[in-house]
Amino acid sequence: MKTQLKTTILASLLIAFIGCKENQSVEVNTPEEVKQEEKMTADIADQHFIDGMTGAIWHHYLAMKMALTESDADQVQQSAGNIAEIFTEERADIKAISQRISETEDIEAQRILFAQFTEEFGPMFEDALSGGTIYKKFCPMAFDNKGAYWYADVEEISNPYFGDRMPDCGSIEKTISK
Repeated sequence: MKTQLKTTILASLLIAFIGCKENQSVEVNTPEEVKQEEKMTADIADQHFIDGMTGAIWHHYLAMKMALTESDADQVQQSAGNIAEIFTEERADIKAISQRISETEDIEAQRILFAQFTEEFGPMFEDALSGGTIYKKFCPMAFDNKGAYWYADVEEISNPYFGDRMPDCGSIEKTISK
């Protein structure tokens, strides 16, 4: 009887130990996975703006820029739609550009409209910055060598106008710090 009880307890402990061991898992990210994950997330913690509207637009602008860099037309549409919802009729011109970006599925048309949006609203990012650093960047080869600007939150170049065709094309034209 004691042997049977000991055997039952020992078998139960062994089953519990094996059962717990099978459910354990550890996920280890390689440096490449961590770097890729960082690229997928807009880092807006270092920038502060004098009003919440500009901060919200900045957040969606960065998401749209990253989506253009990755040639993700659906994400570009979503980010542009979010921007269009923020604007009031006071800024109907910029709201219209955002709306047009959100309505087109053509990534090249989105890039042209993004350049227009940047030209119109970009100076407001500079004027409204109250803390941190933003970078005004330029790609001289965009749009048949006419060139185009964009703003970013990091120094690293990730070109929204060429996506994966020429991701490093461009330079920092201006560093804005407050």
